[in-house]
Amino acid sequence: MKKKKLASLLLALCLLASYGQTAVYALQADEAPIQVEDAKIPLAAAVDTMLLPVASGTAVKSGKGAEIDYSNVKDGYVMVRYAAANSKRLKVQVAGPTTTYNYDLPTGGWVTFPLSDGNGSYKVSALENTAGNKYAVLASTSFQATLNDEFAPFLRPNQYVDYGSAANTVQKAKELTANISAPLDKVAKIYDFVVGTVSYDYNKAKTVQSGYLPVLDTVLSTKKGICFDYAALMTGMLRSQGVPCKLVVGYAGTAYHAWVSVWTKETGWIDGVIYFDGTTWQRMDPTFASSSNKSDTIMKYIGDGSNYTTKYLY
Repeated sequence: MKKKKLASLLLALCLLASYGQTAVYALQADEAPIQVEDAKIPLAAAVDTMLLPVASGTAVKSGKGAEIDYSNVKDGYVMVRYAAANSKRLKVQVAGPTTTYNYDLPTGGWVTFPLSDGNGSYKVSALENTAGNKYAVLASTSFQATLNDEFAPFLRPNQYVDYGSAANTVQKAKELTANISAPLDKVAKIYDFVVGTVSYDYNKAKTVQSGYLPVLDTVLSTKKGICFDYAALMTGMLRSQGVPCKLVVGYAGTAYHAWVSVWTKETGWIDGVIYFDGTTWQRMDPTFASSSNKSDTIMKYIGDGSNYTTKYLY
């Protein structure tokens, strides 16, 4: 594989045209206001047993219709639900050691949220919109997380990468990676399938609303999607086949991007394994990671990370 100048490597899956944040606040008489960020949408152009989350019920905080199950923080996630109907906007805030994440909370069943910051102190709050940009706290709990391993949040399904309810996506990933053991060979196979099958949906990009979540089996069947769909589909496929994978949102230079990071025993975490070279989407040649003595080559190829600024990990 030819080496390209570092300047030509934007190292991202695709450009995110609009992923801004709008601040809102949560108010309760006995708590200080909680700042919440309302994410917009990224727009720009096999294992036999999956690690599925479960609300175990051994550690639960409830309040005003909301429930927070933090029984399995060692496995890198919490689950929240608001079972009853509610016409008001609901949110979940996961405040970790270094980053605060804000998510929409649909009513009904349990929803999974990752502990993307890894080990440390967390505060998880279920919030209800009261007026304008103000939110009241329905339930809130704080805890110390010590994960079983660093990959825990990046192998399981969550709200943004929900392969747990995407049987067709998981089956396709299993078919694509049959008889393949090397993680980056799996990355190559799944990447080629996704970019060769899914077409960019310009109409969707124009009309998508804040709070949009990819439905992986829908993206797979319609063969259309926005940047968020591409990244989530690929991440879900890889995780379902045992490849630790981060869906990363942040900056490459001054542009807002999403990219996919994967982990291998030989290299550790590889940022920008999927990147955009200014014209087309590219993937790193997986043969560079086929043995441990190639890890230095990989890292030189990708660069020292100085062009990357990670904002969120999903």
